[in-house]
Amino acid sequence: MSTPALIQLANVTKVYGSGATALQALKGVNLSIEAGDFVAIMGPSGSGKSTAMNMLGCLDTPTTGSYLFNGAHVEQLSRDQRALLRRRYLGFVFQGFNLLARTSAQENVELPLLYRGEPARQRHGAAKNALASVGLAGWEDHTPAELSGGQQQRVAIARAIVTEPTVLLADEPTGNLDTQRSHEIMDLLWKLNVDHGITVLMVTHELDMAQYAKRIVRFVDGIVASDTRNPHPAALQPQAATAGSPNTPAAEVA
Repeated sequence: MSTPALIQLANVTKVYGSGATALQALKGVNLSIEAGDFVAIMGPSGSGKSTAMNMLGCLDTPTTGSYLFNGAHVEQLSRDQRALLRRRYLGFVFQGFNLLARTSAQENVELPLLYRGEPARQRHGAAKNALASVGLAGWEDHTPAELSGGQQQRVAIARAIVTEPTVLLADEPTGNLDTQRSHEIMDLLWKLNVDHGITVLMVTHELDMAQYAKRIVRFVDGIVASDTRNPHPAALQPQAATAGSPNTPAAEVA
């Protein structure tokens, strides 16, 4: 008997507004994602990929259709129940890092645990371990202004994984980085997926970044236009960058 998908969208639509000004962002989307997958979501502006990502992140709900997360009907949950699902199962990484400017890397990473009400000692230990796992051991007391763009994104990833999420949702995680730092971050996401079993869902405009994924889903005009397996993820290729390894000294990515 096959294992149910971790995530399943069934005939999902999303309509904003009403009447003559109504905008149908999603037009009957069907998408299943297994636990442990690494999925790149692509598409032009206005294709529905961002709306779908908001749906997957429990930040929005379908107009019609169903969204099952680990068997639970998300579209039937209250706002507070969706927030609880996000806190327990989801981690988020954004293009703009979204770090608190005057707060240390350690304190930024501790924030999700603070919201959970975790004791200070547990927060400190978990945040330190998360920073070490992304190659930033020894950088705990640095503020964002003292870190490179690549290091800031590593802090953001550490913050996203400190709660040990089931799913990591990354929205253009390399959009503000140069090519070398982009490949370092993608190598890191790959290792979190393969070594830690975190399911990764990533929106990107960049095909070379999407090639790190095990699967590429393309949206066009509010529907899934294609859904293909990537037989040769970039991280497995001989020319793939290795600088993004969590074991890479932080000074090398400054």
